[in-house]
Amino acid sequence: MNKAILIRFGEIFLKGKNKHIFERMLIHNILAALKDYQLKLTKISGRYILTEYEELYETDIMEKVSHVFGVYSLSPCYVVKTLRQNIEDCLKQIEITTQTFKVDVKRADKFFPIQSTEFAALMGGVILDKKPSLKVNLTKPETCVYIEIREDGNTYIYSTIVKCVGGMPVGSSGGGLLLLSGGIDSPVAGYLMSKRGMPLQAIHFHSFPYTSELAKDKVISLAKIISEYTGNIKLHIVPFTKIQEEIHKHCKPEYMITLMRRIMMRIAERIAKQNDLKAIITGESLAQVASQTIESMTVTNAVIADLPVLRPLIAMDKEDIIEISKKINTYETSILPYEDCCTVFLPEHPIIKPKLEKVLKEEERLNIEELIADAISKIEVVNTDEI
Repeated sequence: MNKAILIRFGEIFLKGKNKHIFERMLIHNILAALKDYQLKLTKISGRYILTEYEELYETDIMEKVSHVFGVYSLSPCYVVKTLRQNIEDCLKQIEITTQTFKVDVKRADKFFPIQSTEFAALMGGVILDKKPSLKVNLTKPETCVYIEIREDGNTYIYSTIVKCVGGMPVGSSGGGLLLLSGGIDSPVAGYLMSKRGMPLQAIHFHSFPYTSELAKDKVISLAKIISEYTGNIKLHIVPFTKIQEEIHKHCKPEYMITLMRRIMMRIAERIAKQNDLKAIITGESLAQVASQTIESMTVTNAVIADLPVLRPLIAMDKEDIIEISKKINTYETSILPYEDCCTVFLPEHPIIKPKLEKVLKEEERLNIEELIADAISKIEVVNTDEI
């Protein structure tokens, strides 16, 4: 009787003839997440099995796997050769601490001579012989003991199913560039897009000395946390101080945010194309702040020539976003009191329904191409797998 971890995948089942491509990506991502552990990963029909690991690290291994997009659920289990006596001996070792239970049998190996319902009743009897105080409840048991009799000649026995992140394996969609601020929203946006298989790079606009080095460190920390789900994130840190100073000096203050966002988008598109990325991702949620009205987003989008701008949070309430941020452990870092560049030169009354023709007139006051070229030439790059 050996220990193992049973891994189930979700949407990959729907991929038909291309399923093997998605499975190969998922296997690669699981092994990458577990690169620090000695173990063996094998595949049986509809499942992956982790074996030959030190039991001391079982909880840590399960935690790592639970963060891999494409993994639907997992179970720590016992593995025995498929013989009735072996299964019975294993069941005698399982401690059930609840008052009610049931046994659920899946007989994928049709050569096993006893049908599922009959075998479940027989194995329930084995458990009751060991602990007569238990009661069988077939509809709402407090504990369910699962017995999977698989085609590989092994039987897998477990009583715990851990729900994982699901989604699609990272790498199964084109890459995206995430506008990563120090706030709550953008890390969640990146997480959600990676859940659909999108590899991430990120871009952050830093306004030293108006914003501190701690603000930059905070964003690097956020990228590192997200990378636990997405794999390595290449973070492009753009010096934005000169651009903000020029806008503040030459343009009407109420257009400050709109002009900043348009220049950010221009820079983001250029960085995305340089890195062969297929989309820009933002953490915008409709009507949350002045720059997130339909009119503002329309004017901002107008500078993008070729790439789609993805806004996965667009219809979400703030509380829903916060809930996800807590689940993925970015919330406590996001609320650290180090402000990002969007708080620099913040106007008292920002325009919330900008007109494109008026914005273009404001931009005529700036040498935008020169400012962009200067900022791009001074970009700092950080890779989260090197931190």
